[in-house]
Amino acid sequence: MIVACWVTLAHADKRVALVVGNSSYVNVPSLDNPKNDAKLIADTLRDVGFTLIGGAAQIDLDKMGFDRVVQLFGNQLAGADVALFYYAGHGVQVRNSNYLVPVNANPVKEADIDFQMIDVALVLRQMEGSGTKLNLVILDACRNNPFGGRGLRATSSGLAQMQAPEGTLISYATQPGNVALDGADGNSPFTKALAATVRKAGLDIFQTFNQVGVIVKRSTGGGQQPWVSSSPIDGSFYFTAPPAVPSSAATPPAPAPSAAERVWAVTKDTSSQAVLEDFIRQFPGTAYTSMARARLEELKRSQSAVGIPESSRGQAGETTAVGSGNDSSLEFGGPPFCRYRVTMKNPRLSAVLERDRAVRAELTVDMIENALADCPFAPLKAHTHTYTGTGTFDGKLVSLRLDAGQKNEPKAVATFEGQITNGRLAGTLTIRRIDPRPVLVWTVRSTMH
Repeated sequence: MIVACWVTLAHADKRVALVVGNSSYVNVPSLDNPKNDAKLIADTLRDVGFTLIGGAAQIDLDKMGFDRVVQLFGNQLAGADVALFYYAGHGVQVRNSNYLVPVNANPVKEADIDFQMIDVALVLRQMEGSGTKLNLVILDACRNNPFGGRGLRATSSGLAQMQAPEGTLISYATQPGNVALDGADGNSPFTKALAATVRKAGLDIFQTFNQVGVIVKRSTGGGQQPWVSSSPIDGSFYFTAPPAVPSSAATPPAPAPSAAERVWAVTKDTSSQAVLEDFIRQFPGTAYTSMARARLEELKRSQSAVGIPESSRGQAGETTAVGSGNDSSLEFGGPPFCRYRVTMKNPRLSAVLERDRAVRAELTVDMIENALADCPFAPLKAHTHTYTGTGTFDGKLVSLRLDAGQKNEPKAVATFEGQITNGRLAGTLTIRRIDPRPVLVWTVRSTMH
């Protein structure tokens, strides 16, 4: 997943956005594209790590609904690092103040505007004092004045330039006092350029809006030129983080270990004959096969009590059962983190059993965790994980709990519930990631046989 970040901030920064698009006006001409524009921007911001007020774009808000989401927006900014407000729809300037038009607005005199429209200054006040490091206000609302024929002489087309408060950048779809195009292909030129540019890695906030301006100017033949008003911004903000730059002095990476090498690293010290036999079957003809055979012969000489047949259980001694499972995967994560897919491959389980308990259990499994889209935070890729534990055994049914080895990352706990038949473990293996952040917890299961 792509993540918006400050260069000095951590992965879990809180980014909150309110996105509004008004198209279906009741008392003035409707606009085709604002609802599409808002949905496009909402999807884009979600992809770069923003939490959306209401969970999605807010479409066709009347005055009461608009007031409610603006207030909710302000309440949700506590502890946020970045606040962003986006609006597409009708907007007017009245006596050098900018107002956003709810879908049910119907002013007949200038005094009605204060009660029927949303003053942009009200949105800015919700951001001020919230403790955010950066506030962004993006207005694709510079259309023709829809109330020009009503005798509201103080209203003007386009929007007025506003003074950006501390730590704030205000982006207009076109220059103050000018009229922006609604667009003929489903989205406005400004919003289409913004959505594409936000996804480009390594552009800071000023480079982003400069590129948007250049794209819109070219696509409209100079007829529309976006405008930015900003106060000094402390730090560098990126919607999409710059790609990692490798150090020129870094040594070349070592070749990736083979699957046999990874598995042998966690198998070589096992005391289970079944695990070694399973390794030899899976990796015949490798450099580690002969070592596995030598280790197996050593165990056979030293463990005279292993391999008791099923009919002899309940007598003194131990028996070893082994199982292998199918691959399994699932997706997890999400804002403010990346989306990942975790895959459990080649699970291999062994248990040393006595009359009424499993005195020792060992699990090895290849875990692969990869981001589903470009993500500046490195995925785990492939690692062989080990688990050890104990459990219960009643002669047939086996219940195991296994804890992660010290080198396992991320930490997880494994359980097995099943039975033993002809020396094989058959049942369900479950691995659950342990993490205090619920969105990063996952559970994968494999059928053992």
